[in-house]
Amino acid sequence: MTEPPHPYALAPGALTALALTAVEHLVSLDAAHGATAALPAVRDLLKRVPELSYAPAALHGRDGDVLAALAELCEVIGWILFDAGLDGPAHRMNGRALALAELCGDRATARLVLLNDSMLLTRAGRPLAALEAAARVSGPRPLPTLVATLVLVRRAHATALLGGRREAERLIARARSRFLDGASRHDPPWAWWIDRAELVGHHGWVLARLGDRDRAIPLLHEAATAPGPSYRHLFTAELLAALTGAHAWSDAEELIAELAPRAGDIGSVRTTETLARTAVRLRGCAQAPVNLRDAAAFLLESVPPHPGGQDSPTR
Repeated sequence: MTEPPHPYALAPGALTALALTAVEHLVSLDAAHGATAALPAVRDLLKRVPELSYAPAALHGRDGDVLAALAELCEVIGWILFDAGLDGPAHRMNGRALALAELCGDRATARLVLLNDSMLLTRAGRPLAALEAAARVSGPRPLPTLVATLVLVRRAHATALLGGRREAERLIARARSRFLDGASRHDPPWAWWIDRAELVGHHGWVLARLGDRDRAIPLLHEAATAPGPSYRHLFTAELLAALTGAHAWSDAEELIAELAPRAGDIGSVRTTETLARTAVRLRGCAQAPVNLRDAAAFLLESVPPHPGGQDSPTR
């Protein structure tokens, strides 16, 4: 369906309220239990809210509040699809969210969508496209503090993937410095999750991408052990990968012993895929102690299967 039916299924006020309530529900689910726990709610919304499947151009002229609420909901759905390992549907939903945000002039949501897509493109091994997406966030006026911080983080990851060691380190150092300026009154509400632990974790992750594991490990450990949303289990997965790369066998075995019993409850496919890759690498590593290889095999058995497969929620 590319054109909305007439009359609309819901009045503008009701549709706006539904979308904003759904945003709150999905964010809460994701933070507490992870993206895979939120997928059934996403599928239900896609069935119940036909506007989520319309071509954005078909909604041109709709009430600005409706468009802004739908843009925000599409952004959250795009994030959940991404963290659930459904990169293609996530990228398409990001495109829908961006188009809707631009229709109603919602620059704050548009910026978040671009930064989400930059992260997705880095994960997909497309660092130049990731840098381009991050560059589109800037405008004629200086960015709010936390938005500018996140732009620097996204640029640092993409640059590290390109092998730009000195530039990537400079960018992540600037991000941490900018964050210390504190949130500004112009920062959008969605920036609530950009805190010290988030920055420390990304700093460690960028260093790990650059192969500087000795400096990465303490930062990733700090981020992994800090309280926060469920998706930050990813820092724990990156910590295990860094420990393995540094041949810190005893620390890796200790972390696996802690992780494996709860691996089945991790709701981030990005996290479980990283854990599985590390476990496979460890299991076949002749240099690793036998006990650690056995622990890696147990971790691999404990990691849940990919929940999406070919059954994309957006098909």
